[in-house]
Amino acid sequence: MIQVLHISAECYPAAKTGGLGDVVGSLPKYMTQAGVLSAAVIPKYALKWINGREWVTVYSGAIRSDWRTIHFSVQQEKSNALGFPFFVVDIPGLYDRPGIYNDPSGWAYGDEIERYLVFQQAVLQWVTSFPEHERPRVLHCHDHHTGLIPFMTKYAPDFRPLSEIPTVFTIHNGQYQGAFSWKNHNLLPYYDAWARNYLDWNGAVNPMASAIKCAWAVTTVSESYLYELHESSLGLEPLFRLEWQKQWGIINGIDAQVWDPSTDAALQFRLEEISQKSEDKSQRSFDIQGFKQKNKRVLCEWFGLPEHLPLVSFIGRMVNEKGSDLLPDAYRSYIHAGGSATFLVLGTGEAWTQNAFRSMSHQYPGRVNAVIDYNEALAHQIYAGSDFLIMPSRVEPCGLNQMYAMRYGTIPIVRSIGGLKDTVPDIAEPDGLGRGIRFDQATTSDIGHAIHRGAAMWHNEPGIVALLRKRIMAADFSWENTVGRYFSVYQRIGGRVKQEAVAVAVEGKGQAEVLRKEEGSQVTSKKKGRGKK
Repeated sequence: MIQVLHISAECYPAAKTGGLGDVVGSLPKYMTQAGVLSAAVIPKYALKWINGREWVTVYSGAIRSDWRTIHFSVQQEKSNALGFPFFVVDIPGLYDRPGIYNDPSGWAYGDEIERYLVFQQAVLQWVTSFPEHERPRVLHCHDHHTGLIPFMTKYAPDFRPLSEIPTVFTIHNGQYQGAFSWKNHNLLPYYDAWARNYLDWNGAVNPMASAIKCAWAVTTVSESYLYELHESSLGLEPLFRLEWQKQWGIINGIDAQVWDPSTDAALQFRLEEISQKSEDKSQRSFDIQGFKQKNKRVLCEWFGLPEHLPLVSFIGRMVNEKGSDLLPDAYRSYIHAGGSATFLVLGTGEAWTQNAFRSMSHQYPGRVNAVIDYNEALAHQIYAGSDFLIMPSRVEPCGLNQMYAMRYGTIPIVRSIGGLKDTVPDIAEPDGLGRGIRFDQATTSDIGHAIHRGAAMWHNEPGIVALLRKRIMAADFSWENTVGRYFSVYQRIGGRVKQEAVAVAVEGKGQAEVLRKEEGSQVTSKKKGRGKK
């Protein structure tokens, strides 16, 4: 039986635009490995990974949306390739498009409100179809796309059978709340009229506000970000403060099996172990210096950059919250002031920021280069070959890039905000446990000073750089350290999750199966109308 069902708009590698996809692609896997069978469900987009898999229909149904009846089906990925049961909701006409939130030209889809309202109702109708004793013990909702589920399970008659299932709502980014006008009221399911205020915030339907009011528990993806939301959350500050007793900040982890420098197939050179003459295998030693040098040489050859200067890279979306718009001026000022570092950029986003980086690549050959693209494999190589990774974020709920960078021996240069503050203590801290360089303000001068600190250390203190690389590569950001905190939240709110010996079977049985070792039984797909666990 699935104990925790994660409901989301994204799940890597099926659908991803940022950290939400990474988290939902990892959290169910590590929960399952810890003995709490977990699954994920997202919409069925017309994306490459999804189109390339084989799907088994486990439920079919229909949802009322205004004057229309919209048919849907829930399908399970047949091979269980992700390490946990993975489902998609196929809603023809709403999600079978080449994009998650935007069309190929970058324009947002105009029917987003209906898309996510139908998706949420379809998931709940499917779960309602389960026999009562086989329903998930926790519904874990991620971001505003699933924010009305806690309300619907309590106050929508169609889904009232689920009212006793605890709901957890995780905020990955409080900047996007999904608010829409009450003019779209007819797209909502029927609900108790007296409960209208649980939907409303400042005269609009606000899914994030509704989830904060109705969910049994609310989590954010770092402790510092939770505190920041109490002070600045686009008008939700009083609501966060009112509901503080059911809120927890839990830092994200990273998938250490995917982000492993010793096995990463995307790297030109992997981290190698130094052979030991001693029989003691408990003290393993790795050639970190050689790993960094060889991978940096590859990057410098590819992008025409000199090896003798420190390489500072940026990887990410070029949008306001990431602070990427500050980097062209910061880099330009640093170079004109005689600074000795090179810069590499990978990402896509706002057109004018992309064009600024393209222009700098021509203006400063040998000092700046940019790849305007989303390229997962190249990102891995840049993490491995860079000396520093810069993250000048205006908002950063958790941040995963700094953890990826440290896993690959790249020193983070970050703004003191959100999860960056929680994961990257400054090297100047008196406890001697620093992991990188921090700066306080999202300004070109603060960014330039931080780059100068890093470059000066790289040129003048190579011993400190080597020690720092060893320290950050030993830091444990794996999900194993995080899932236990989620289990504690589930149990605290009454979720009857229990760690068991479970395994997810792979392809070869004719259909995906979940094997429960301790009982020696298997649970296969149900007939139409009951779903698959």
